[in-house]
Amino acid sequence: MALFGKGMLIVFTEVKARDERDLNEWYNREHIDERVNLPGFHRARRYVAVRGSPKYLATYECDTVDDLATPDYLHLLANQTSWSQAVMARFTHFHRLTLRLQVDLTHGVGGAIASVRFVPDPRRRRALVAWLQQTALPRAITRPGLLGAAALENDLEIANAPLQEKSMDHPKADEVEWIVLLEGADAASTGAAARSLFKISTLKQFGVVVAPTIGTYRLLFGNQR
Repeated sequence: MALFGKGMLIVFTEVKARDERDLNEWYNREHIDERVNLPGFHRARRYVAVRGSPKYLATYECDTVDDLATPDYLHLLANQTSWSQAVMARFTHFHRLTLRLQVDLTHGVGGAIASVRFVPDPRRRRALVAWLQQTALPRAITRPGLLGAAALENDLEIANAPLQEKSMDHPKADEVEWIVLLEGADAASTGAAARSLFKISTLKQFGVVVAPTIGTYRLLFGNQR
C-alpha cells in the first residue's frame, strides 16, 4: 500500500531526559489523534532513534502539502491545547518539514525507518528525481529486510506559512531540503541500507556539498482513519 496522500509533515524533536515521559504520553494520548482527525490528514506515526539524532521523529500523511497551510490548520497551530503548549515549551530541538511527495515505493508498515536528509542543487532537481525513481529507491527496496521507500521535497512557501501567520516561533526555512525514508522490518538492515546507498560521494552529482544526515528509528506508535 502506498502512502496516504501526496503530502507529508515530518517533525524531529528532542527534550531533556526528565521531560521524556510527558512528551511520550502527550504524543500517544493527544497529539497524534488530534492531527489524524484534521481535514486532509489520514495517518500519523512516531519513532524513536536507534542510531543518530534527533531522538524523535514523527510523520503525518495528508492529501497534499497544501493541507499544511490552510486557515484552519494555521489557526490550530496558533491555538494549541494547554498540554501541547507545556510540552512544546520544553523542546530542546525542533525541526519541521512540509513535504511534497516525489517518489512513492512504499509497501505496508515496517517496524523501522531510516531518514536521509540532504540539500541538493535546485538545478539538478530533475536528474535527482529520475535517479531516485529509477535507480536508488528500487535498488534499496530489493535489499533483505527492506519493505519500501519514499522521497519527498520540502515546500518553502508552505514551511514558512506559520511564520507569516505568526503562529510558530522557529527560524525561517531558506533551503529546499529533501528527505528519503527507507522502511524496513528491523532497524539494523534499514539503517545499513541508508548508509550504504546515500553517501556524499554519490549525492554530489546532484549538487549536495554537505554529507546527508542519516538517522535510524524504530516505531513507537501510529494511528490512522
